[in-house]
Amino acid sequence: MDKKHLQTLLTTTDYRPPDGFTAFPTAIHHASTVIFKDVAALRARNWQDKNAYTYGLHGTPTTFTLEARLAEIEGGTHCLLAPSGLAAIAMIDLALLSTGDEVLLPDNVYNPNRELGNWLSESFGITARYYDPLIGEGIAELIQSNTRLIWTEAPGSVSMEVPDIPAICRVAKEKNVLVALDNTWAAGLAFRAFDHGVDIVMQALTKYHSGGSDVLMGAVITRAKDLHQKIERAHMRLGMGVSADDTFLVLRGLPTMKLRFEAHDRSAREIATWLKSRSEIAHILHPAFEDCPGHATWKRDFTSAGGLFSVLFDPRFTEAQTDRFIDNLKLFKIGYSWGGANSLAVPYCMAAMRKQWPHQGQLVRLNIGLEDTRDLIADLEQALARLA
Repeated sequence: MDKKHLQTLLTTTDYRPPDGFTAFPTAIHHASTVIFKDVAALRARNWQDKNAYTYGLHGTPTTFTLEARLAEIEGGTHCLLAPSGLAAIAMIDLALLSTGDEVLLPDNVYNPNRELGNWLSESFGITARYYDPLIGEGIAELIQSNTRLIWTEAPGSVSMEVPDIPAICRVAKEKNVLVALDNTWAAGLAFRAFDHGVDIVMQALTKYHSGGSDVLMGAVITRAKDLHQKIERAHMRLGMGVSADDTFLVLRGLPTMKLRFEAHDRSAREIATWLKSRSEIAHILHPAFEDCPGHATWKRDFTSAGGLFSVLFDPRFTEAQTDRFIDNLKLFKIGYSWGGANSLAVPYCMAAMRKQWPHQGQLVRLNIGLEDTRDLIADLEQALARLA
């Protein structure tokens, strides 16, 4: 075709950019349709083959790059992206559980994971049972012939108990049960999950990986190829696509993630230490503190702590008073999530969340951002002064 009409020129081009362009940022490839050079190429490609492209839902150079980097950071081999952390959790469950199976979840599990477990029980005939997060090798007594999956979270993202992951994994492997870990609190930096026996790692990239409080994304990382392929089939059947622009934002956050994580950690420990001296605070739930449940396990298995911890107020303060404390904060904003540059405070009603909760005081979870630590302490101090 020698000459094209205007509308065709507006929709197609023969131009190809020259080779040789290289830059630090990963290129953003927007694509739903992938073009094949001929019918033979179309017929020869398999959507599960990461060496070729078939359709935007199954990956582009942008998403393949992020998957490869996440697997390497976490110490895994295979990675799949999902539209959120919860979507990644659901993908694991639906890939590995069938009617009649059982999944075990810690009693301090991320609440949407609990809601998902309840839904599986109510609507899909999959039993979800909950266990003490500090059970360790005692989980052997809970594993039944139909137990297929054990979820773990290290630590619990509200109550902060640190489980003995190696002990749970040892028992699970003896009984041929898979262990999945929500490793979001440690970001794949402070806890090397696969080295401690975990089979599947879930990350909410929404948090530290992005760092900008502007992206929703999750990842599922594995080492075993057969396990990856099971989850990959669920990924395809559920249509778990992610945006190229969001993928780029996560890629952009990776080079600074460790630096940010360490800064969050330093500031959080300083603020938690200051809060521990306050008469209004009865208990600090921070894994790096000796009186936090599971601290010895944290000290053995973790290298750092990040910026998320919780505080328990003295029981003399009512829910209304601690709510007012949060409302009076200026730098700390009210909102869920963590890992972003801005500090957050959220109250939790533990009696409604946990079957057995030994404490009476009101719990407030704090995400320590990247503001100056002195200003954050001043903000907490003025809100505590108005608590009564």
